[in-house]
Amino acid sequence: MRIMPNYLPWHKPLVLVSGFFEITGGIGLMIPALQSYASWGLILLLLSVLPANIEMFRKYHKRQGFTFFVWALLLRLPLQFVLIWWVYWAGSVS
Repeated sequence: MRIMPNYLPWHKPLVLVSGFFEITGGIGLMIPALQSYASWGLILLLLSVLPANIEMFRKYHKRQGFTFFVWALLLRLPLQFVLIWWVYWAGSVS
């Protein structure tokens, strides 16, 4: 919850809801009839958590400068788009 941007309200409920949809989406990818829906839901989820990943990088960079950990957080941002492609691919393969 610490990485949630301050401009978002209800940090704990948002984390719980995103976790629920992450698990539900993962299960949906394993059910052929639901793969496409699950894929698009997970893509929306990955896009919705991107601001939290940016906020995490921003907060740690402000406190620590460019340490190894902060570099890893920075490299994690483009990885989010690789994950989006991977989820899209997983939902389109049937």
